[in-house]
Amino acid sequence: MSDLTQRLEGAVNAVKHEFSGLRTGRASAELLAPVMVEAYGSKMPISQVGTVSVAEARLLTVNVWDKGLVQPTEKAIRDGGLGLNPSVDGQLIRIPLPELNEQRRQELVKLARKYAEEGRIAIRNVRRDGMDAIKKMKEEGLGEDDAKREMDKVEKEVEGFIAQVDALLAGKEKDIMTI
Repeated sequence: MSDLTQRLEGAVNAVKHEFSGLRTGRASAELLAPVMVEAYGSKMPISQVGTVSVAEARLLTVNVWDKGLVQPTEKAIRDGGLGLNPSVDGQLIRIPLPELNEQRRQELVKLARKYAEEGRIAIRNVRRDGMDAIKKMKEEGLGEDDAKREMDKVEKEVEGFIAQVDALLAGKEKDIMTI
């Protein structure tokens, strides 16, 4: 059960991390955290190819360490689904953050909902694994009542974590729409 709880907490923390990358009003280095750059034959997080910093309230910069990775980094930012339009200046990539208009807010809310649904799916997968483990224990001699009790515990635990994800989503939606 503790392993199950740990995995459920991991799923909720992943959703929190994804939400931290969603821009609400100000520039944040976390905004680029989900961007993966094609570098050296594999995909790497942007933080492993350059330094991401907040230059101004509405401007991010990425100082790419390797000149050969400037173009792939720019492409990864542009194609990252964040609605950003980077400009290259040598090894420095400037990323001005556009004003949040109503359409952009709606896009961010959709993205937040997508992240929350991915979190719920991860939680349901953990539930399935837990239920499978209980069924296996049942085959090995666990009593019917004990198995039912354990399944109810797993279900209750999962419901609590899904409620946490829903609460995080509601808070993020409110943040996005009120700024």
